[in-house]
Amino acid sequence: MSEPVPTPQRFALTLAYDGGPFKGWARQPGLPSVQEAVESALAVVTRQELRVVVAGRTDTGVHASGQVLHVDLDAAAVAKVGVRDGGEPVETTLVRRLNAVLARSTGRAVLIHGARRVPPGFDARFSALWRSYTYTIADSAERWDPLRRGDTLFHPRPLDVGAMRSELRLLLGLNDFLSFCKPREEATTVRELQAGDVVRGDDGLVRVHLRADAFCHHMVRTIVGALVAVGEGRQDPGWVGQRLAERTRDAKTVMVPGHALVLTGVGYPRDDAAGARADATRAKRPDILPGD
Repeated sequence: MSEPVPTPQRFALTLAYDGGPFKGWARQPGLPSVQEAVESALAVVTRQELRVVVAGRTDTGVHASGQVLHVDLDAAAVAKVGVRDGGEPVETTLVRRLNAVLARSTGRAVLIHGARRVPPGFDARFSALWRSYTYTIADSAERWDPLRRGDTLFHPRPLDVGAMRSELRLLLGLNDFLSFCKPREEATTVRELQAGDVVRGDDGLVRVHLRADAFCHHMVRTIVGALVAVGEGRQDPGWVGQRLAERTRDAKTVMVPGHALVLTGVGYPRDDAAGARADATRAKRPDILPGD
């Protein structure tokens, strides 16, 4: 009678990356991606070809400071990670060794912040309760800083932050965001925008903060584009709410560039509830496609 095969151990990794050198998160033939960089580093460390599952698939140039993924490591992979590192927790060794490989392969454009063991039912994508993004704008030439050109939109006209904040409130709650999404075949555009704000920081920069259960394709950048249209006076107050009600993507849809967008965090339930959350999400929206 053959011995039972041990169940792989699931690890959740938190990571950050500069999206500038990459054509987005997802693997694409012949193009650099964050996913390829991470999976290639895992292959070096574990001597296995592994695939990861990510919370939000970011677009070309989009950054992350609080991305989350999960990966399953079998006993051989865990042993390979810990070889010659006796006494150090596997999680610590995994982070250290992955970062050493990523430093060589990406010039530290990708950094693993932490790793922890999670239950088999945990799913970085489907267990998530929310994702949060921040978009940064410098709305006058006096605030343009060449050192921030990689993560800030240089906008030539001043923005009315109060007007933008009022418009954003019109989008809060569970809505069909078709007017603000690039629809995918047979995919829903219904999302719950749980929280949002527009603020001007002490540095004078305008930041749009958004949190939702998930974001459909291009949703964040299109919402910001609509807020900017009202903030600079090109559209009247209430226009963003009208666009929401129209439920159509047309010539009035404006999308801001991706380089000023950062995925800042992903929220999860307690580990003992992660599996149930994943099952509920799959049942409710099996076609969910998080990410901007």
